[in-house]
Amino acid sequence: MHTPVAHRAGAREWTGLAILALPTALLGLDVSVLYLALPALSADLQPTATQTLWIMDAYGFLIAGLLITMGTLGDRIGRRKLLMIGAACFGAVSVVAAFATSAELLIAARAALGIAGATLMPSTLSLLSTMFTDARQRAVAIGVWATTFALGMAAGPLVGGVLLDHFWWGSAFLIAVPPVGVLLLTAPLVLPEYRAPGSGRLDLRSVVLSLAAILPLVYAVKHTAKAGFDLGSAVSLLVGAVFAVMFVRRQRTLADPLLDLSLFTSRTFNAALGVLLFGLVGVGGVMFLVTQYLQLVEELSPFAAGLWMGPPALLMFVAALASPLIARRVRPGAIVAATLALSAAGYFLLSLADPGDIGLVVGGFGLVYLGLGAIAALGTDLVVGAAPPEKSGSAAAMSETVQELGLAVGVAVLGSLTSVIYRSGLPDLPPGLAGVEDGLAGAAELPGDLLGQAKEAFTAGLNVTTLVTGIAVLVLAAVSATVLRHIGTIGDEGYDER
Repeated sequence: MHTPVAHRAGAREWTGLAILALPTALLGLDVSVLYLALPALSADLQPTATQTLWIMDAYGFLIAGLLITMGTLGDRIGRRKLLMIGAACFGAVSVVAAFATSAELLIAARAALGIAGATLMPSTLSLLSTMFTDARQRAVAIGVWATTFALGMAAGPLVGGVLLDHFWWGSAFLIAVPPVGVLLLTAPLVLPEYRAPGSGRLDLRSVVLSLAAILPLVYAVKHTAKAGFDLGSAVSLLVGAVFAVMFVRRQRTLADPLLDLSLFTSRTFNAALGVLLFGLVGVGGVMFLVTQYLQLVEELSPFAAGLWMGPPALLMFVAALASPLIARRVRPGAIVAATLALSAAGYFLLSLADPGDIGLVVGGFGLVYLGLGAIAALGTDLVVGAAPPEKSGSAAAMSETVQELGLAVGVAVLGSLTSVIYRSGLPDLPPGLAGVEDGLAGAAELPGDLLGQAKEAFTAGLNVTTLVTGIAVLVLAAVSATVLRHIGTIGDEGYDER
């Protein structure tokens, strides 16, 4: 492990962690709260179907596409500096989005929010590696950090529900302003600055190539989730693969590359990235399906659904805090394997659920989130800890990129599987109701008996999907125990390796 001389973090560092949690939770909040605001803003701005898709997707596209660039940029110009610039832009553009008078302006604001958001995640994570040089403390700090995004997502329906009950849809974007204000005021006081020594200029050609590689891949995943795998998906994957090869070749020729490929020579780095990627596939898809179950099958309000999502979020938080502490005595491979096995049990519980089984669904999802807390905390810590200090921004960006891709692939693959089973289980529909086949959201106007059958069809899709995912997660648990077996318990200077 590449670890600087360790010193114990004090009150300033732990206060800094609380400050860094603000933008991380904000990004999670921003993801879920827009789903609540969409009906109201659609009624106001009257976007076309294509514009609605761009309002939803422009943010995620730009974040995923620019994470690697922003992680490296922070190493070069200063991590705190980039964090503050990105936060200020995020707050300012959130105001623009809140008062947007047209769909076009809102799409532009969402794209700008994605660019600003891409600066926040790698900056916060790489700053943690600067502040917490004691490996044990760093692991706990990353455990806290890793849960704040998901806690923000869980809080989205609660916060958004309250705001939208009392204010207009733009209030959902103004949530960002107070946390950004606190961050800008306190960051210079409690956060250190770090700039990698001897870093060169940013290679703009590499930036373009990275975008050309990642954006088609993300588009293919999202398009498959909505329309299934078709020629457009295949072409996008091919284009992304071609540019990915060009990007890698260019990095090998540069003295100061955008992404240091030497990071991938570390077994720990590669193994942790793999566990994060495949672990998040299951979580991303099932989180999407459970949210739909609560709101469409059980017909809960967004606020009530958010309350039911609270216990799973708490379990994830406990796992993320406890796993680094347990890793002082137990190998991380064993911890990850055990918690993934518990997650598999959660998926199997979900495969038994029927309409009306809210407790079973929430309990099963709680076990799924338990595994997420462990792999997010330990996996992220292993990725960042495997990189030298001057490259931790780039390593943090890779960690975030694979997690973004994992979540997107999960929604696409598991959502598509559920949709196929849902459609096959629908009864013969009266003329004019074919739109119900697109999803349960379009079934609200069905007569009672047909609506009940549609709910059962969706739940059957959830059952089969979670059963398949549970089996895959059991395999991942076994693989994790193998690929992480060379990593020992964590000491003051990092994980022991064999």
